[in-house]
Amino acid sequence: MSGEPREPREPREPAAIDRREAIRRVSLLLGGTALVGGSSLWTACRSERVPESGPIGTFTAHDVDLLDEVAETMLPATKTPGAKAARVGPFMAMMVTDCYDERDQRIFGDGLRALEAASSRTSGKSFLDATPQQRLALLESFDREAKSYHDAKTKDDPSHWFRMVKELAMLGYFTSEIGYTQAQRYAESPGRYDPCVPYGEGEKTWAPHA
Repeated sequence: MSGEPREPREPREPAAIDRREAIRRVSLLLGGTALVGGSSLWTACRSERVPESGPIGTFTAHDVDLLDEVAETMLPATKTPGAKAARVGPFMAMMVTDCYDERDQRIFGDGLRALEAASSRTSGKSFLDATPQQRLALLESFDREAKSYHDAKTKDDPSHWFRMVKELAMLGYFTSEIGYTQAQRYAESPGRYDPCVPYGEGEKTWAPHA
C-alpha cells in the first residue's frame, strides 16, 4: 500500500434482479408449490414499468388501491417501507393482466369482490375504510379458508384467489427495489436495478448475478 489517499469510488446502482430466483424463493415461502402463472411470471411482463396509478387492464383505480392496502396489511411498514411504498398493488394488477389466463383472472376478480362483500358484512365498511385490525382479521379468515381449500384440492382444481394474492404480494414486494435492497440483505454489484428486462420467446433466460 502506498499510503496515498484513494480516489472516492462512484456509487453503484443496484444490479438487475433475477426474477426466476425471486419466484423460486417465494415458492419456498409458500411451501414449495408452483405459482399461478407458471413460467409466464419470469419469461416476461409486457409492461416495462409498473404504472404509477389508475386503472390497469380490467382493474379499476379502486381495485388497484384495494390491492395496495391488502398487500400493505400482509407486509406493513416497520423498520423498512411496506408493500404500499413498493407499489405492490399496481404490480399485482399488471401481473394478473399480463400473465394469468382467463380462468385465473376471473377467480382473482371474483375474490376481490368476495373480500369487499365480507368486509361490509363483518364490519359494515369497505376494506379501504376498515381499521387495520379489521383488515387483518378478515385476511386471516380468508387465509384459513385458502389453506383448507388447498389441503383438499386435486391437481386439476384452480388455486384459491387468496393464494394468488399472497403469491403476488410477496413476489411484488421482494422483487421491488425496496424489498430487494432494504427488506433483504443486498450485495451490490455493477449494473442497475431493473426488475423487467426484454425477453423474447425462445431466447435464453438471464443468469443471476454473482
